[in-house]
Amino acid sequence: MKRITLGYGIGLVLIVSVFAHQNPSEKESLTDGFWGLNEALESSGIEFGLSLTNIYQLNARGGMSTSRRQGRWSGSYDFEMTADLERLLGAEGAEIYMLAEGTWSRKDIDETSVGSAFGVNADFAPREAFNIIEFWYQQSFFDDTLRIRIGKLDMTGGFEHRGRPVSFDCSAYANDENTQFLNNALVNNPTIPFPDYGLGVIVFWNPVDDWYLSVGAADAQADKRETGFNTAFHSEDYFVYMAETGITPQFNSANGPLQGAYRIGMWYSPEPRANEQAADEGRAWRDDTGFYLSFDQLLAKENNDPDDSQGLGVFFRYGQASAKTNDITDFYSVGFQYQGLFDGRDDDVLGVGYARGRFSHRASAVFRDHHESVLEAYYNTSITPWLNLSPSVQYVANPGGSGEAKDAVVVGLRAMMIF
Repeated sequence: MKRITLGYGIGLVLIVSVFAHQNPSEKESLTDGFWGLNEALESSGIEFGLSLTNIYQLNARGGMSTSRRQGRWSGSYDFEMTADLERLLGAEGAEIYMLAEGTWSRKDIDETSVGSAFGVNADFAPREAFNIIEFWYQQSFFDDTLRIRIGKLDMTGGFEHRGRPVSFDCSAYANDENTQFLNNALVNNPTIPFPDYGLGVIVFWNPVDDWYLSVGAADAQADKRETGFNTAFHSEDYFVYMAETGITPQFNSANGPLQGAYRIGMWYSPEPRANEQAADEGRAWRDDTGFYLSFDQLLAKENNDPDDSQGLGVFFRYGQASAKTNDITDFYSVGFQYQGLFDGRDDDVLGVGYARGRFSHRASAVFRDHHESVLEAYYNTSITPWLNLSPSVQYVANPGGSGEAKDAVVVGLRAMMIF
């Protein structure tokens, strides 16, 4: 606790000393774009970004323990760089992206206190000083209707189509643990065997405005701490293959178009896999397959300003996977987001989501409960353009499915700063 207090004290002193003669509430980022560096580099097509997320969570009731302190504090920072090679080098349609991440979490609150199979903190990662987790090259063709991305990838990172994140398993309202829901089941579909950050390639095609198709392959044995070449070319040649297609319709309303996205996808993994019980027995099967759905739709807009995102949106996910090779075989989630619910708080966001996953019937010795479910609510309030605070509460039923942990109530507070 002393180190935490000291760290906050040093950070506060630095912030006050640097910005004593400025009004930070008027800035889009705390350092005003790295003290003007981004503005100076804009014509060159280079942009930098740095953000920090700090999370405190407390298991207030149930779970495995309400008294253990390990795992309550966690956090991460992200440093990203985008280079538009068309402006920088004259290479039409070319782009490079890099994302580096550091984490300072020592223990996972699920491991020490909650016992959830989903994971109540999707931002958690073991303590790592600095890893380049994404580094890829993208080339666009035919007026940006065909894009090829290759390099060290996040298969959940997605493309943007008509203002909606797509490819793979994305959602406009349940996709980002730094600004939206914290529970992992309300960030990604747990039936999908997404690999760690590693080498891969994705082809994205949108020949018409409201339809797209995307296919990709990535190293199934990837380790984000490595470049990706060791696991991709020197271990077994196992890759996860994914495909997704969807439509992005707009529906008319009195306050302008209501954007939606309706995605359907499937995956195939030849790597030998097993549910937890089969793995304990030394068994495994190849050729894992499954499919998923992810829908989101804006239902109401507060005004007719096309740049204003205030209003009500809803989302739905579903996934199905083999009971032999997966612990969670059927899954769905549903929820809503409302931005600008209160007068004068146009950038604040309220989100409520529910998720339920059924455990494999072929692993009943491990999972005595048939399912785990979670109900989460958060309120993301904008303190300044560069600082957001998000209190949240989660109710987790049957955490872990083993019968050893009671239904849990997890409360939390997340702070995100953009530098």
